Amino acid sequence: MLIKTGDKVRVISGKDRGQEGTIKKVISAKNRVVVEGVNKIKKHQKPTNVNPQGGIVDVEAPIDASNVMFLDPSTNEPTRLGVRREDGKRVRFAKKSGNALEN
Repeated sequence: MLIKTGDKVRVISGKDRGQEGTIKKVISAKNRVVVEGVNKIKKHQKPTNVNPQGGIVDVEAPIDASNVMFLDPSTNEPTRLGVRREDGKRVRFAKKSGNALEN
């Protein structure tokens, strides 16, 4: 999986199609990502010391990594990612523009 935490992505399928956000968490074992502000669900929370009231809270649920596309920072357009070697280091790059990305 070439997507990392902090990458800006756009959802390309599902109920939140077209929304954009940043990756908060990557679950590579299940090929899923948590995107900020996307795929909100209602979770019933028991009262705790942190939240003594308890109640129903909105949380972001993971979505499949194939349902998001990386946004190229230079053009702000969805693009696929590739990997190449530059100066002996592994570098991710946007396939649409060919620009290397900072890690």
